[in-house]
Order: sequence, then C-alpha cells, then structure tokens
Amino acid sequence: MKQPQEKTPLTAHSIAPTTPIASTTSLGFSIHPASRETASPQKRRARILVVDDDPGLLRLLTIRLRAENYEVEAVESAAAALAACTRFRPDLVITDLRMDQMDGIGLLKELQSRWPGLKVIILTAHGTIPDAVHATQSGAFGFLTKPVDKQDLLDHVQKALKVSGFAHVDEDWRAAIITRSQLMEDKLAQANMVAGTDARVLITGESGTGKELIARAIHEASPRRNKQFAVVNCSATAEDMLESELFGHEKGAFPGASRAQKGLFETLDGGTLLLDEVGDMPMRLQVRLLRVLQENQIRPIGSVEAVAINVRVISATRRDLHQLMIAGQFREDLYYRLNVVHIEVPALGRRREDIPLLVAHFLEQIAKETGQRKIYAPEAVELLATAEWPGNVRQLYNVVRQNVALSQGAIITAELVQQSLGGNPTRLPSFDEARDEFTRNYLSQILQITTGNVSQAARLAKRNRTDFYKLLSRHQLQPDDFKKS
Repeated sequence: MKQPQEKTPLTAHSIAPTTPIASTTSLGFSIHPASRETASPQKRRARILVVDDDPGLLRLLTIRLRAENYEVEAVESAAAALAACTRFRPDLVITDLRMDQMDGIGLLKELQSRWPGLKVIILTAHGTIPDAVHATQSGAFGFLTKPVDKQDLLDHVQKALKVSGFAHVDEDWRAAIITRSQLMEDKLAQANMVAGTDARVLITGESGTGKELIARAIHEASPRRNKQFAVVNCSATAEDMLESELFGHEKGAFPGASRAQKGLFETLDGGTLLLDEVGDMPMRLQVRLLRVLQENQIRPIGSVEAVAINVRVISATRRDLHQLMIAGQFREDLYYRLNVVHIEVPALGRRREDIPLLVAHFLEQIAKETGQRKIYAPEAVELLATAEWPGNVRQLYNVVRQNVALSQGAIITAELVQQSLGGNPTRLPSFDEARDEFTRNYLSQILQITTGNVSQAARLAKRNRTDFYKLLSRHQLQPDDFKKS
C-alpha cells in the first residue's frame, strides 16, 4: 500500500483512518459492525517474485504473469530475492530449485523464517520424485518441472494466492495504521499473510502501541471481513460479567438473569473476537476458554446443551505470558492454543521515523474535528521525535491534542512541547557519541573475555597490538582492571 507523501514534517497529512461505528458498553467490550462503502474499493494486483538464474526463462515467466495482470519482479539469485522481498512485499514467490550459493530449498526455508505464511512454488528441470517430496516436505506450496506448462503455472499461482487469502484482501485493510517504518511494515506483512487463514494470533506489545488496530486489520484482510469484529477487555470487566458476555446465560442462571442472553461467541457467528489483555483473564475462565478452543462449542451459563460456534479468536496482551505461566497465573495449554502465530507490535521508540507522520495525521484529525488547524515549529517536531514515549502512540496522540488546545497561535512552539513532556526530553545521542559508546562497550567486553590479556584481545578484534593499545588509551580503559585477582 502506498504511504502518503510528506512534503515537510510540519504539514498535516490528509490520512484519515477508517473509523468504524462502535457501540461501547461499560462492560469493557465493543462490537464493530461490518460496514462497506457503496462503491467497492479497488483491489491491488497480486505481487509475484520470480527467482531463476536463467535470464531467458525469467523473461518468459515475467511476460506470462504480467499478461495475467500480476505485478512481477524478477531476480537471478536467492540473495537478490531476499533483498527484493523487503522492498517489493510479494504475495507469492516462484523460485528455481537449482541455483548457485543458495538453492530453492534454502531460499524457501529463509523465507519461511522471515515471512511465515508466504507461499512458494518451486521450479526445476530435474523433476524427480525425491526433489518433489523434499520440496513439499520443506513447505513448498507447489512443485513444477521445466519446461513449465503455461496453464499449469497459472493454475498453481491462482491456487496459492487463494490459499494465502490474497483474493479477499482490499487495499484499505490497513488504512487505520499510519507508518513508514520498515519494522512495522514487517509486522503488517505478517498480519496480511495470516489473515487468509483461521490461525489464532497472539498480539503482544506495550500499552498504546496499536495492538487492537493490528487485530482489526487482520479481520479486514480476512474472509470474515463482512462479519462483526468485537473487542472484550479481560482486565476491565468483572469475572462473572465477563463470563456471561463471552458464553451467554440461560434465564434464571444467576440472580438478576431475568432472560436468556447469547454470549459473544455465539452472536459473532462467522466474525472475529479480540480478547484484549488476555493475560488478565481469571484462571477459572481460562479453563472455560481452553475448552471452547478445543471443541469449537460453548455451554451458556445454566445450560447443559452445547452450542457450536464459528468465531476466529485473536488475543492481545501487554504482559509477559511466559512469566505468568511460571508464576502459575496463566495456563500453559491455553497459551499454546492462543499463540499459533505471534505478532509483537514494536514500541514507538523503535519506530521513531513514524513520529512526524503520526503527528501530522493527528493534527489533520483534530483540525477536522475542531476546525483548529495548527502546525508544529521545526524545533518542536525535533523534541517530539527524540522524546521518550512510555505510553507509545496513545501518549503521543494525547500530547498533540493537549498542544493544540493550549497553543495560543497557529504554530505550536518547542517550549509548549517541552512543558507537555514534563521537562527536558531525552536527547538522541549523536552518531559520534553512539559510535564511541559502542566501541568502549566492545573493548570492555573483549577484555573481560580475555581477562585483560591484550595480545589475545587484539587477535580477537583482528587489530594489531599497537592500534589496540591506542583504542584502549582513547577510551580510558586499563587492561589491569580486567585481570582476575
């Protein structure tokens, strides 16, 4: 998806995320009904990466696939393919089996490690049964022999894209997520790949990083996108009420149950349920949830009849579930049921290149809501980009709203930003400072390993003794300080 063009960090962008209609109750959950514009959104073309060290075949495959309206990139080696994947974001890879340095199986395994779910079709002139078995056992979607039959190739491509879920994905599936960060793009690519399946996803990350937005994007990219998407906050709802909201209850099941009520697992038929802050779910309900995930059916409170369900479960948490398991506060079997695919949303401090873009987006949102159109001074943007953000994107949004409200003029000053940040924001080190810190830490580590033996340390660092001594002197390190007494 194309990112909005940014002319300057101070210009508000007209990037408005899709705001779903949400009905929120005091019980800590919200349901987002499926809604679509009257005009169908235009779908992008599927992207196919072709890898082969035969230039002639590469051209032929490219021509055939482009004739079918696929977007194609062709490269001649596995190394070039891995580099292209980061930039091109293919939906499918077609690769030769026999190549120098890294063969098709090696490329397949590397792709599976970096982008789980990316479908790969293997081509080879050596169409032996062992090759086919090895390729499919390694996780290849398909195996074709050269010379490649055109229709056979196109059939495999269509099937691979259908299985990956691409055929169901509209261009606006991720419209609510504003980013230019490569790290965030990797997470979105992972979300897109898993969206076409019903695999359960565990989304982790600090508070305010956008875990719910990722879950919503997975729903929008999935075949369930025309069904409802609901969020239940497991930490904001009382245990008994949470149980009733999830599983439903019969009339008279407990005091106050004057009528029967269906739970979200039943009412969301065909939709997606996000269990937010699942790490805070009470142990008794963890047992009930585990049974639901195992059996795909529920028993409402007070009922002996099982009800079949069809709901995709996505869970999110800010907490370390491994530590909770060690402490006996989270069931290990439930963890593995929920964590089929794990997506860790990076903190804002790891995607600082997004801060000017997010700020511009928030300014545009606020301008539409209030009619107050303001911009940041360059020094103010620098403060925002280098500050610590323990509350992540949510905190950044609140600071921008506060700055707009308190700014007396059209330009938000650095002084106002500094006040809202509570003093002096943390400054990013310069390149020279960062390099010196790295060098000192490296030298200290290597001296610790060699217990102060300079000759050995110099050999490990692949430097001569004279140069190594100069480095030690420059960074005020004494070898004797690292020798064992």
